[in-house]
Amino acid sequence: MKNILAGLVGLVFGIGLIVSGMTDPSRVLGFLDVAGQWNPSLGLVMCGAIGVGIVAFRFASRRERSLLGDAMRLPTSRQIDRRLVFGGLAFGAGWGLAGYCPGPAVASLASGGAKPLVFFIAMLAGMGVFAVAERLNSR
Repeated sequence: MKNILAGLVGLVFGIGLIVSGMTDPSRVLGFLDVAGQWNPSLGLVMCGAIGVGIVAFRFASRRERSLLGDAMRLPTSRQIDRRLVFGGLAFGAGWGLAGYCPGPAVASLASGGAKPLVFFIAMLAGMGVFAVAERLNSR
């Protein structure tokens, strides 16, 4: 049941990304091009997502268990460290260069295009490099 619900929630999220235009790299890059032909539509999508996120986190933080009965595991750290800063820079650079971030890249795979597939493979490779670096760093 949990897997079915997770799949449905993921499907709705992916459809939302497609409908909002987040899977269109030209729209994303147009939003980031503040010195050229700036397209503010992505900012509205982000504001809506932040609003939903704030409500969801407030709701979740008041509960000990999820709606399906699992223990809540919300982030507790408020520390800004080197890993967070460099991770944010890498995420932003990848998003700005490719026009994709992880969620829209996965949703874009449904289009069958080569660009989302190349980005997705590069993203998986980056995740693999990070996992190896973490293992080596923890020794």
